[in-house]
Amino acid sequence: MTSPVPGGVPGLIARHAELHPDALAVSDGTTVLTYRQLVLAAGQLSADLGAHGVGPGSAIGLLAARSTRLVVAQLAVWWAGAHAVPLDPAYPRPRTAAMLEDAGVRFTLGDKALLAGAGLPDEHTLALELPDTGLQDETAVTPPHPALDDPGAIALVMYTSGSTGRPKGVEIPHRAITDLVTAADGIALGPDDRVLFHSSTSFDASTFEIWAPLARGAAVMVSPAERPTAEELARDIERFGVTTAFLTTALCHELAVRQSRIFGVLRTLVAGGEAMSAQHAAAVLRAFPWLRLVNGYGPTEATTFTTLHRVSPADCADRLPIGRPFGGATTAVLDDQLRPVLPGVQGELWIGGARLALGYRGQPELTADRFREIPGHGLMYRSGDLASTRPDGVLDFHGRADDQVKVRGFRIEPGEVEHALRLLPEVAQAAVVVRGAGQPDTALTACVVPAEGCLPTADGLRARLADRLPEHLVPTAWTFLDALPLTGAGKIDRRALAETGPAAAEQAPAAELTPLQQAVAEAWSRSLGRPVARPDADFLGEGGHSLMAMWVVDDLREDLGVELTLAEFFAHPTVADQAALVERALLAAHAAPRPEGTR
Repeated sequence: MTSPVPGGVPGLIARHAELHPDALAVSDGTTVLTYRQLVLAAGQLSADLGAHGVGPGSAIGLLAARSTRLVVAQLAVWWAGAHAVPLDPAYPRPRTAAMLEDAGVRFTLGDKALLAGAGLPDEHTLALELPDTGLQDETAVTPPHPALDDPGAIALVMYTSGSTGRPKGVEIPHRAITDLVTAADGIALGPDDRVLFHSSTSFDASTFEIWAPLARGAAVMVSPAERPTAEELARDIERFGVTTAFLTTALCHELAVRQSRIFGVLRTLVAGGEAMSAQHAAAVLRAFPWLRLVNGYGPTEATTFTTLHRVSPADCADRLPIGRPFGGATTAVLDDQLRPVLPGVQGELWIGGARLALGYRGQPELTADRFREIPGHGLMYRSGDLASTRPDGVLDFHGRADDQVKVRGFRIEPGEVEHALRLLPEVAQAAVVVRGAGQPDTALTACVVPAEGCLPTADGLRARLADRLPEHLVPTAWTFLDALPLTGAGKIDRRALAETGPAAAEQAPAAELTPLQQAVAEAWSRSLGRPVARPDADFLGEGGHSLMAMWVVDDLREDLGVELTLAEFFAHPTVADQAALVERALLAAHAAPRPEGTR
């Protein structure tokens, strides 16, 4: 199949620049680009890339903070005929290096400081700066751009967790992105819409956040903070006049509990990544009945969203459906013999259509296993998800058929974390499970059998893994065992591990908390769901994670009137450190000069 749109998404953007050159295209609060300016900047950068030998088939790494520059860069890479490999600035250096090598990247475009921090040689990098020439010149002529003659060409290589310890590079073609963002039965967007871009470009939600608005003549509004807090997201949505946003389901649930003002500003909210709670959805729709709340489902291998369902109050009386396939996607619920099951019967969900990825970069055996020709359906992707079909064709989601898990919207193969743990000399055996699935305190838990003669600690192992793996793959809870429990078939009994509580750590008597430390400890306790009473308590060591940290920062702002960023929060990981940080912030605010005439 081929996309019916000539030139794909880049062609649509160039067309908008011709018809509405002065319409807002992208803004990060500092730099604002019209469609004409976006196309001009991307065209100039594309020419620079061509001068460096970049052309069709080239894999170009993108290592930059969210900004207008990043949007320009990805468009320029496509116009140069190359494909982009988005890299998360928060990933540890070994992870970034492994992705670059696996994708065959020889040239990386990005922010100068991030390129240097990744240790990439100068001859293989190009610092990303917006060209000044012509951006403010109203008489400047938009340069011509090459058409994308092959909609089946690779547009993006996006990496997901891999069960063997090797991350999987999913090759996404241009036609898949074009069909996603132009689908008439998809998420409605028009020229007056403004869509929030706050996801990492290594997360497939960013494909929707950037290219859906630009394909429709709408605007991309960039949340510039590296790790935005809930308050920063709310402020960005308000100041930019955002009409449409994507949020992970876990974040949406927490915002629903807090009745966030975010819901009152948006016209459309798309949530995805995990099963949506009917209780939370009902609360949002009761408080904000004008909001279009959309439940989105889909793996990276099928380009962000496979199915959509607009949630109604009536849906909230039972399990929320994931909807119907759209934008050329197809689905089939099959049994283990690849035969269709009857409506209401659970089976494995297979996905087909033009939005399928081309496969996994450099892993033909894995590609052949997951992408198969199914009689009567054509090429389909085996999702590993359990589903059933209602009589009207709407799909229900019932969990996983394998060990893969979702934690706070992140897709995690436990095997990848287990592989990294077994490489550590103090670990004999390891298994990774999820405790409290679907709850706010969901914890990725490592169950470790120490090597003979070793006494590893959770803090030590966590630090070692953090040097190798992204944050979301590092367990937040730890249990040390003499042996892993086995099933009758001799396999690891993961259900038993998930039901086993973490071992209590031996601690010295706690020092008395100061009043400010007590305030910080109480904010921690509310998010962690258990009391914290030690000044040396470490947030990650207590089982905290980035989503919990958002709520602690939010509570400290409400309780103490102090503004902290998530970067500051994680740079000061103990109760005592954070109390000292809060004290400095309060003293600085108190000492700030006041306007003349005030007391």
